[in-house]
Formats: sequence, structure tokens, C-alpha cells
Amino acid sequence: MSEKVIKWGFIGCGEVTKTKSGPAFQKVEHSEVIAVMSRDINKAEAYAKERGIKKWYDDAQELINDPEINAVYIATPPSSHATYAIMAMKAGKVAYIEKPMAQTYEECCRINRISKETGVPCFVAYYRRYLPYFLKVKELVDNGSIGNVINVQIRFAQAPRDLDYNKENLPWRVQADISGGGYFYDLAPHQIDLLQDMFGCILEANGYKSNRGGLYPAEDTLSACFQFDNGLVGSGSWCFVAHDSAKEDRIEIIGDKGQICFSVFTYDPIALHTEKGREEIAIENPEHVQQPLIQAVVDHLLGKTKCTCDGETATLTNWVMDKILGKM
Repeated sequence: MSEKVIKWGFIGCGEVTKTKSGPAFQKVEHSEVIAVMSRDINKAEAYAKERGIKKWYDDAQELINDPEINAVYIATPPSSHATYAIMAMKAGKVAYIEKPMAQTYEECCRINRISKETGVPCFVAYYRRYLPYFLKVKELVDNGSIGNVINVQIRFAQAPRDLDYNKENLPWRVQADISGGGYFYDLAPHQIDLLQDMFGCILEANGYKSNRGGLYPAEDTLSACFQFDNGLVGSGSWCFVAHDSAKEDRIEIIGDKGQICFSVFTYDPIALHTEKGREEIAIENPEHVQQPLIQAVVDHLLGKTKCTCDGETATLTNWVMDKILGKM
């Protein structure tokens, strides 16, 4: 892109944009937020005025057509990701999509096809790849701290959220026609994306899903096994209706000379187990967790570096999830 400044329009101004991402677009050099859009014009106006953003819309096409905007951040539920990303790219505007990239693998492929046809880049907000905490985990793996990696295990359990009991008004994240699945489709992409970033492409994946809590129709408990292209095998278990005492957020990377344990959502100190014993490594992340990735996207668009958090790599994660859920 020839512009000296990447000028963003936000489609959606919900919770994720308030701390994780929104402020970072303003703080990153050569980046500026020009406009926001919400179907509720009052919400869009209030959001914009509070943050010193000069324009607001209640129509996505109008925002995309704004000649001042050259990049669009799509921060809506997954059911509209493909539509908005394709609209943006067809208008010649870069798309930066919240994860998961879309609500099915097929939709991801459609987005990539349009990106290829138009020559307009598409990025996906797998920001954990760029966080110091996970870069440290990757460094420990790459420098042979635990020797040859033998096996990988994901273990995740959480109690139901208060909103999950409200059958009349369930959260969109457990409505499969909006989110793509239950909480698995919302949370597991971060875990699966990180592992593929560390170990390469997952070529085989199978899973079993169940609804054990009966709070909503979507799956709430899953088990899966998968294999990477280098032969490494892994497994995962997820439960979103566990008792609070069973809460767990843990990935174990097992090597022939040790083990690394880390969390994906709580950022507990990384635990390195070797013949020297157990070592804890605490790593601080930035206040706005998407900032390192947004910086990388802006730098990519200015021709400084290459950001690999693109539609092609993000699609692999949707493929794995759809295989686990038996969608394919």
C-alpha cells in the first residue's frame, strides 16, 4: 500500500474492541481509526465520541465505501465474518478479522479465494502468536530445552457462565448458527492456532462431542486427537460445564528431555520441567494484547516486514475444528 497511514474502519464495537484491540489501533505508529459501525447508531456514536473517533455508521457498506478508510477491522460474531471480509476486499480494502476466521472451513476458503482474486490482503486476529508469553514457549521448544517433542496435550475446563442458564436469551457464543459451534469454536481456535504455529500443519484430526450440561443445544464437552505433518501426535479435552473446582487451562508439551506446561487464557507462569527440576518463568504481556499483531499487520502493509497471521494459516485452524466437530 502506498499510504503512509493505515486508516481503519471498525465493523462492530463490542467487548473485544474495548481493551484487547481497539486502543492498539490508535497507539500503533502509522495507524489511525477513522470510523466505527454498529447496527445501533447510538452505540456507534457513543463509542466513537468516547474514543475521539470522528465518524460512525450503522451500515457496514457505508463504512466500507468511506474513501478515507483503507483497512477494515471485522469485530462481529463469526456468522458475518465472510460477508464483511469479502465486501471489504472487493472494495480494495484490507480485512483484519476477529477469530475464528469464519463459522466454517468452507467460508474461510471463500474469503481466501476473494483475497487471491482481488490481491487484497486478509489477516486474522490470532494475536497470541505475537505475545511475549507464547514467544517464550516457542523459544523453549525451538532451543531444545525439552529435547525432541514427543507429544502435546490440551486440557481445558470451565464452569458455565451465568448467561448460559438464560434459555430465553442465550449468549451468541453458544448459538451455532452465529458462532459456528459452542464455546469450543470460540476458545479452542487460540489453542489450535498456537500449536500449528509451533509445530506445523495438523493433517489428521478426529473428535467426539457431547452435550452433558443441557444448558444449550451446542456441544459442551469434547475430546479429540490429531497429528501434525511432522508425525507429532496430540490430544485435547474441553469441558464448558465443569464444576468450578475442576477449572483448568493447560497445554503440556512433552519432550524426551523434559516438559513445558503453560496456559492459554490465564497466562500462569510457564513451567519448565527438566533434569534440573522445575523452573517457573513469568512473562508480562502488553496492556492491549492485540497490539503486537496489529503492529505487525501495519508494518506488513507498509512493506516493512511480513505478517504471517493471514487467512491461509487461519483456515487450517477452522479445518481442524470442523474435523473434530464432525462438520466435514
